[in-house]
Amino acid sequence: MKKILVTGAAGMVGVAVCKYLLLEGNYEITALDLKTRKSFNNLKRFKSRINIVYGDVTDPVLMGALVKSHDVIIHLASSPYVLANMKKELAKHVDYGGTLNIIKAINKYNPKCFLMYSSSMSIYPKEKDVLVEDSIKIKDNNYNYYKYETEKVIKEKLANYTIYRFPLILGDIRYDHLYFNGQSKQDISLITKEDAAYSLVRGLKYLDKLNKKTFNVVDKEVINYQELIQKILLTYGLTFNYVLTKIFIDKDYSSPTCLDKEKLNDLIDYQNDTLKDYFTKLKRKTKKRKVPIFLAKVFIWRKK
Repeated sequence: MKKILVTGAAGMVGVAVCKYLLLEGNYEITALDLKTRKSFNNLKRFKSRINIVYGDVTDPVLMGALVKSHDVIIHLASSPYVLANMKKELAKHVDYGGTLNIIKAINKYNPKCFLMYSSSMSIYPKEKDVLVEDSIKIKDNNYNYYKYETEKVIKEKLANYTIYRFPLILGDIRYDHLYFNGQSKQDISLITKEDAAYSLVRGLKYLDKLNKKTFNVVDKEVINYQELIQKILLTYGLTFNYVLTKIFIDKDYSSPTCLDKEKLNDLIDYQNDTLKDYFTKLKRKTKKRKVPIFLAKVFIWRKK
């Protein structure tokens, strides 16, 4: 039975990863995240079925102890995009420093351990038709800089790894600023949190094929960013995050379309969800949101 460590396990993708791992039924699972009220609430449903550890990937002693006893690490722990770009040291400490702790622990205690690293398609300098092989040139973006620097040190130092570059992940719009942080006129790639999680869990069966490779991990559909935001607002209504981002936060997040979107799916067959599925699920959460939906309609009408 493989032993799997999931870092950032209380996040939207991390929780979905834990669910899929449990459905598989043949993994021993450890979930790692910082102890906050939100993370406690997100993970408490699993407490009788997985090992839950509250701690920080930036703690080298803790990571050394955990890495020793696990076969695969699904590494999702990361600083939030907006905060990372406000605070350079946060991105350096968490994304780069935390991963470096894992790398050192693997090489010292458990060289056969396999690292599945969650990176981002926002690191590409282009907004459309990107390929994994494209050269990366990053300017003035802490989050992207340290994601790419982390990718490079993984490739340099580890024998067993795969890197997943995710686009915009469709999850819970109550908490995710990235929905409203994009550039309004471009077509974008995206993936649901369920397909993102499933791609990681499904990949566990194909580690030999994924080893030392990097993938753009997307769903089949693309959509114009402005159209996506309008559909979200008309379905769910105005949110505090939308207003906050609209007023205060730079619109610099990129989720480019890619030419190799079937590359990973051809290997592991993970693409299940559609945009229609996502909006059907979102619609179920709107019973008491008549006023926010009305305000969204007025807002969009006034913009036309």
